[in-house]
Amino acid sequence: MNEKEDLLLKPARAVGIIGYGAYIPQYRLPASEVLRIWSGDEGGVPVKEKAVPGLDEDTITISIEASRNALARAGIDPLELRAVWVGSESHPYAVKPSSTVVAEAVGAPEHIQAADLEFACKAGTEAIVAAMGLVGSGMGKYALAIGADTAQGKPGDALEFTAAAGGAAFVIGPAENALAAINAAYSYVTDTPDFWRRQNQVYPEHGQRFTGEPAYFKHVTAAAQTMLSQLGTAAADYTYAVFHQPNAKFPQRVAKELGFSKEQIQAGLLAPVIGNTYAGSSLVGLTAVLDIARSGDRILVVSYGSGAGSDAFDITVTDLIEERCKKAPSTQQYIKRCIEIDYATYARYRGNIVMK
Repeated sequence: MNEKEDLLLKPARAVGIIGYGAYIPQYRLPASEVLRIWSGDEGGVPVKEKAVPGLDEDTITISIEASRNALARAGIDPLELRAVWVGSESHPYAVKPSSTVVAEAVGAPEHIQAADLEFACKAGTEAIVAAMGLVGSGMGKYALAIGADTAQGKPGDALEFTAAAGGAAFVIGPAENALAAINAAYSYVTDTPDFWRRQNQVYPEHGQRFTGEPAYFKHVTAAAQTMLSQLGTAAADYTYAVFHQPNAKFPQRVAKELGFSKEQIQAGLLAPVIGNTYAGSSLVGLTAVLDIARSGDRILVVSYGSGAGSDAFDITVTDLIEERCKKAPSTQQYIKRCIEIDYATYARYRGNIVMK
């Protein structure tokens, strides 16, 4: 084996994205509302607004909507699926899988592998890597990989500005039927305690100074640089790049350090208008890019999950993108479908008001 390729994850059978879909709740909480409540002013904010789930929405419903869009684009019978994996850090049940509900709702067969995955914000890309393995080994023809969250921020905490809701789903299958081929993947993890939530703890905590340098930047940069080095590529070889977006500044900084231009990351940079959709963050960004991509475009995607780790993907768009991207609502259509709410409505929708 070529030593240069030892670190990359490449299945024996070439695989790719057969269909993709996103879902973003229509309710939006302006960041200025959070600042007004907790600081008494409407000064500078890290994002414009964030997507908030309605009273009848959670990680499962978001996953179902995104999956139906992905299946519509894929044009396959759901009975052909052999796995449904849901990556999230906000599964509705502590004990009861989200994946089985999603599988039944989208019409998947009972003889299917289903599981919930967790790795903070990279749980969704974990699902994609697992799907690559299943399809690439020949154990199944198609697998459904999902990243979705209704992320929660402690009232008054900095996370409340950006902790948002949304998700993306991808049907992974043989490369010959793909609208985008996944050329390679790479994963990089360390034990870096930047963000956590213990059992029975209502809200997550973050490690302040650990969040940036030793956490996000170290892992995203290492994953991206290793991918580029192993493939012998440079930033200029990619049409688009999508990085995990806990806020608007982090992905822009890491992109600049890696040599990517603003134009290369603009299409997938959604944090300023919908917030950080956690397990859906980099994946929802990828769906926005695929909505406008053309045959031959090359895409670098790098996720990040606290705790900590990153998954990187090298993707090439095929000529099947043209006919399939129009078969479901675009990500921008979901973004534009916007209803602003005030902080009181947000608190009610999120269950932050407990009446005993």
